[in-house]
Amino acid sequence: MFPIYKKELQSFFYTPFAYAMAMLFMLLFSLSFSTGIAKLDNSHTWAFSFTEMFYSVILYFIFLLPILTMRTFADERKNGTEVLLMTSPVSTGRIVIAKFLANITVYLFMLAGTVIFPIITAIKGEVVMSQLICAYIGIFFWGAMYIALGMLISAFTENSIIAAIIGEVVMFALLFVDDFANTPFISQYPAIKKFLYAFAAQPRFSYFSEGFIRLSDLTFFLSAIIVLLIWTYIVIEKRRWNRG
Repeated sequence: MFPIYKKELQSFFYTPFAYAMAMLFMLLFSLSFSTGIAKLDNSHTWAFSFTEMFYSVILYFIFLLPILTMRTFADERKNGTEVLLMTSPVSTGRIVIAKFLANITVYLFMLAGTVIFPIITAIKGEVVMSQLICAYIGIFFWGAMYIALGMLISAFTENSIIAAIIGEVVMFALLFVDDFANTPFISQYPAIKKFLYAFAAQPRFSYFSEGFIRLSDLTFFLSAIIVLLIWTYIVIEKRRWNRG
């Protein structure tokens, strides 16, 4: 499993891809940070809970994560290297996990750069540490779930661009599931509303960003990650058996 993980990381870090992704994300995060500062007047202490900032970050990641995951399996099929992967002695489960961990590593690399902003804030003002730590935990699990989703989408196609586009559409749709559930029409049907809320990640992340860690929210994200990875395993394993 480690050789595949290492190979995936090399495909990210031996090319400008990971650095370009991190730089773009840092630019967007910096703009949100600067905007938050601009809204303060001179009579207020420079204090951030980072709650609003992490809500903005979610929108950025909705754009970036499909780009991160689009190549996971699609490029293997497009470049013909999938045959080598499928005929390797490594099990399908280990392949999926290795690729997932490689994507997670890049994701953490992107998040690590944002640590400078709480440090700057702590020097100039104050940081609500409980909310900050919980927000980072929440954004990690939220991102891990969407990475698993992006990998599943990538497993269905050999075109990475199509994988990215479908990923954008699906992730944006999931982002507004709770808003859709609260529309007057859906509210007339409590059973449907409850069903839709079961798939809503946004309200669960809001608890993290406000400084709360609930077991039910952790269970939701972990369960979603496991289910999505299992589905990815099934898709790849089916194709592996079809190849003989």
